[in-house]
Amino acid sequence: MKRRPLIAGNWKMHLTMAEAARLAAELVALGLPSDRDAMVAPAATAFAAVDKVISSSSLALGAQNVCWQDEGAFTGELSPLMLKDAGCSMVIVGHSERRQLFSEDDPMVNRRLLAASRRGLLPVLCIGETIDQRRNDETFSVLERQLRLGLAGLELADQPDLVVAYEPVWAIGTGQTATVAQAQEVHCFVRGLLAELYEKKIADGIRILYGGSVKAQNIDELMAQEDIDGALVGGAALEAGSFSRIINFKAT
Repeated sequence: MKRRPLIAGNWKMHLTMAEAARLAAELVALGLPSDRDAMVAPAATAFAAVDKVISSSSLALGAQNVCWQDEGAFTGELSPLMLKDAGCSMVIVGHSERRQLFSEDDPMVNRRLLAASRRGLLPVLCIGETIDQRRNDETFSVLERQLRLGLAGLELADQPDLVVAYEPVWAIGTGQTATVAQAQEVHCFVRGLLAELYEKKIADGIRILYGGSVKAQNIDELMAQEDIDGALVGGAALEAGSFSRIINFKAT
């Protein structure tokens, strides 16, 4: 099955409203290919400014996290209804920084994912191992746990309304990147596990992104792999030229 590539930019806690709008405008001006999807996830303060800029383009607006409830006494959280109202169509859940810095465990990630899916937001579930886990040959057991617990209760029918992002924690913001062989091996494993959780037809349609120091210099080689369907980009997504080059990858 030919899967439509997705390049997602996680802007994290960067950019003012004006800076975010300017970056979005530069990306739109540089051109967005019609044969793939692209998404940016700015800070929530910049949702309106970015949405206004990209509304007439194919660039999608995403969020960096989502609450598990539609409303209530949850100070600091944003509900899926709020995100949709702000123009978001996708949301990142389970990012390693949320897991490590804010103690979000697999059950919490699962609650957020189910809430997003229930309200029509496309969840981008992040999974990944630390350097110690990789050195101890725990990569696949860690990923299996994160995937099984993160997707518990998520029903997928004919449409694969899910994106999975493999982000080796040891490669995020470090300049290190998993080798192409390492990345493909993990993506193949993840797709096989998805086939166990659902069925092969559904698993074959789910996009699995690679995230871990993705940059213009390595995107072509990564995207040439059979089971790598896109990228979750951090630092390189904060500069229009580099992110545009990643969006316009040329798989060999």
